[in-house]
Amino acid sequence: MQKLVNLKNQKLIADNKKARYNYFIEEEIECGIVLEGSEVKSMRNGRVSILESYANIEQQQLWLINCHVPNYENAKTFNHVERRRRKLLVKKRELLKLIKNKGREGMTLVPLKLYFNEAGIAKILIGIGKGKKNVDKRETEKKRDWNIQKGRLLRNKH
Repeated sequence: MQKLVNLKNQKLIADNKKARYNYFIEEEIECGIVLEGSEVKSMRNGRVSILESYANIEQQQLWLINCHVPNYENAKTFNHVERRRRKLLVKKRELLKLIKNKGREGMTLVPLKLYFNEAGIAKILIGIGKGKKNVDKRETEKKRDWNIQKGRLLRNKH
């Protein structure tokens, strides 16, 4: 179920940098997303936020909740609701695995990245994660700081 997504040829729309800080991400799944026309136009402007959003499984369907897509200024009459629930598209086999994994204690579905793939279709990368405690977050900060310091030391040596 672990999918590696190559983001070299894709245009990144939104990135949830706090997700890896707040959660241990075990698996990642690429999902399609059902959008309206004005939402796609607004996404192409790149002002989307997925920081406070999460994914949820309701009635055997996967939903993205609390994702903020601002209104598109040039869409006068057919504009969208900014924080509406958006349906995510996954294969049935992947959905059953998500249901099984989410049923485990403390697991949650966190959006990691929102992007357009090579064909120009909006995709979202969902991570199955378990929340970190403050001790784990401090350890993550220490590792990151050490890697930065190590890079500086190696760069100054040469």
